[in-house]
Amino acid sequence: MTYDRLVCANCAGPVSEGRCPVCRANRARLQQSGPFAGLSLAAILTVVVLLVAAVTLIAVNQPA
Repeated sequence: MTYDRLVCANCAGPVSEGRCPVCRANRARLQQSGPFAGLSLAAILTVVVLLVAAVTLIAVNQPA
């Protein structure tokens, strides 16, 4: 999830604005997330299914 839609429970402002120390800390934590933090579960599952299909195709087409 991205921080641009989150609302701070401390100051009730958007986290992306960083109005209070809690907002700024959460914004920094979310920005330091890994490269796959912005991907949805559906996107990750799609990639996994495609990888499994590719491995299956390669295994089936191996000469005996």
